[in-house]
Amino acid sequence: MNQNEKAKAFDALHRKGDPVVLYNIWDAGTAKAVADGGAKALATGSWSVAAAHGYADGEKLPMSVLVETAKSITAAVDLPLSVDFEGAYSAEAEGAAANVAKLVEAGAVGINFEDQVLGGNGLYPIERQADRISAIRAMAEGKGIPFFINARTDLFLAESDLSKHAGLVDEAIERGKAYAAAGGSGFFVPGLIDPALIEKICAASPLPVNIMMRTGAPDVKALAKLGVGRVSYGPGPYRSMMEKLKQDAAAIYSPL
Repeated sequence: MNQNEKAKAFDALHRKGDPVVLYNIWDAGTAKAVADGGAKALATGSWSVAAAHGYADGEKLPMSVLVETAKSITAAVDLPLSVDFEGAYSAEAEGAAANVAKLVEAGAVGINFEDQVLGGNGLYPIERQADRISAIRAMAEGKGIPFFINARTDLFLAESDLSKHAGLVDEAIERGKAYAAAGGSGFFVPGLIDPALIEKICAASPLPVNIMMRTGAPDVKALAKLGVGRVSYGPGPYRSMMEKLKQDAAAIYSPL
């Protein structure tokens, strides 16, 4: 498939009630392994890519390294690739669009794009985040690519008290609708695990909803019944593999 075909195929995988499952990767090697495992598409996780290169999450990884990682993955595996691009390494709409263009050139067909203010506090106002999404959409249309913008809100991830998540749903729905109108393709709500709240957002969202697997989250079959269109695993695969590697090393180096 060429890039345009991959982008269309990736979009088509997002079906309410029949979610695409993305077991997040961080380099070409893990991309090949997950592809061989039966994946229909690939997605990086920012935390994992950063950790694999010795950096913390939060755009501490140089953008040039991330772009080269995307290039190596698309060169190694012929599947659609979405890149977790955090805040696109720019607070300004034009800068964000210019940076995403580099990922398009690297062969990616989608991104995660979040609304938290990296290096600052809180979330961008809805209108400003919508402007940033619009700029990315305009850039992609200019290149003739039906690029998948997975618009992420950090409302739930930023609130560790799960009992307060119900009070955030209305704003999440408002953000999701605004992001859709601005050109978003999907709506990502990491941190949300309550089935009733997930179902409410899925029912109200004009975009396929992405849930991230974490402790306490419903399983994939349950999420499908709630109307979810995409399930991802975030840093879970990286943490699992690193723990296995540490255990194997410990078994070798421990005294006989």
